Order: sequence, then C-alpha cells, then structure tokens
Amino acid sequence: QVQLVESGGGLVQTGGSLRLSCAASGRTFSAYVMGWFRQAPGKEREFVAAISWGGRTTYYADFVKGRFAISRDNAKNTVYLEMKSLKPEDTAVYYCAARDGPWGVHLGRIDEYNYWGQGTQVTVSS
Repeated sequence: QVQLVESGGGLVQTGGSLRLSCAASGRTFSAYVMGWFRQAPGKEREFVAAISWGGRTTYYADFVKGRFAISRDNAKNTVYLEMKSLKPEDTAVYYCAARDGPWGVHLGRIDEYNYWGQGTQVTVSS
C-alpha cells in the first residue's frame, strides 16, 4: 500500500504560479512512476504529467505547453508539479498518482496507476 497526500493548491490569479507537492508514504518503493491528473467540474479526470523513478524521463499532456514541470525527490518521497502562467481552464482538483510498475506506454490512462491521493484544489481566477 502507498499513501499519497497532495498539498500546495489554492487560489491564484491568471498568470500566477503554484507548486504542488505529493508526499508518499508506506511502500514507497512501489511508486516507480508518479503522475499528476486533474479533474475540472463536470469533466472526466485527465492526465497532466508523469515522471520515471529516476526523474530523467517525463511525459506531459499537450495543454501544459511548457508551463508545468514535474519533478521528484526520492530522498523525500515527494513529487512536485510546478505550474506557471496559470489559466482559468487550469482550475481543477489535482490528483497525485503512483504506478506500481515500470514505465509504460499508456501512462496517460488512469487505469495505469495503482494509488491515488485525495486531491488538492487549484482555482485560477480570470
């Protein structure tokens, strides 16, 4: 079992920045791949970014457009999502996810992840 706890969400103006954190506990060695998803009101959960265990391989959704950056600090069992130039359409609950397995080819699918955090709300005012 892996427990994931997100933090860092909040209210920010358009163009602002936020840094989300995801702290992992439990069987953290099972969190080989970490990802971020988000879910806006009335929409399905969608993929944002993923990162390999070593942090050298990353995968981003197209809508990030260079604005977001995923990173991880394995010594702290923490994954980060740096978000810049935020837009109102970025408003969503952001979820941290962990994959109990190696890097795959379908990491944008929610079914590829075994563990999920409770989410943290990000609201971008227009």
